[in-house]
Formats: sequence, structure tokens, C-alpha cells
Amino acid sequence: MEKKDWSNLALINNTESPKKRFELHVENEIVFIEYILAKGDTIYLTHTEVPQLLEGQGLGTTIIKKTLHYIKEKGYRLVPLCPFVAAYLKKHPEVGKDILKQGYSV
Repeated sequence: MEKKDWSNLALINNTESPKKRFELHVENEIVFIEYILAKGDTIYLTHTEVPQLLEGQGLGTTIIKKTLHYIKEKGYRLVPLCPFVAAYLKKHPEVGKDILKQGYSV
């Protein structure tokens, strides 16, 4: 399946859902990364989900990039518990070097 340019999608920080999550709204579907914001500045990314209908179109990478940019802007320290996020950071270590919480690596 062809990857599209999703850079125009707005990252939504949904703090109202039972689990806090970053969302991209695409074609009546929601791509999301669940997170936990601990006291202080530590953010745990716990789970990423791309609806089956939208898999393989680059949306997982898009939401990770947008979320990591948000984390960097806010000055949070990242703990990537989600395997998908950790795999992205392994492929792109330059992205995580400034935001990974001290003592954590991928």
C-alpha cells in the first residue's frame, strides 16, 4: 500500500479518554499512542495502535514523529515502554538522544 504524506494531520492530546492518548483522526478512524504523564516531567508511551484499515500507510511513524516533537517541545523526559516506539527510536537514535529519561535506552 502506498504511503501518503500525513504531515498536515493535527496531533490531538486527548486527556479526556479513560487512558490519556495522543491521536490522529484519519478517515473516521483514530490512530493513537497511549501515555502516562508522571509527576515532574516524565512521560511513558505505553501503547500505539493503528486501525487495521489504515495499516501500512505510514501513520504509525507519523504519530510517533509528531508525539516525539511534542515531548521535546514540552521538555518532557521520555520512557518508551511501547515496543513500536522503542523500535522507531532504535532506527532513529538521533531523535531520542535529547529526550530519553536518564538511565533509559532503547
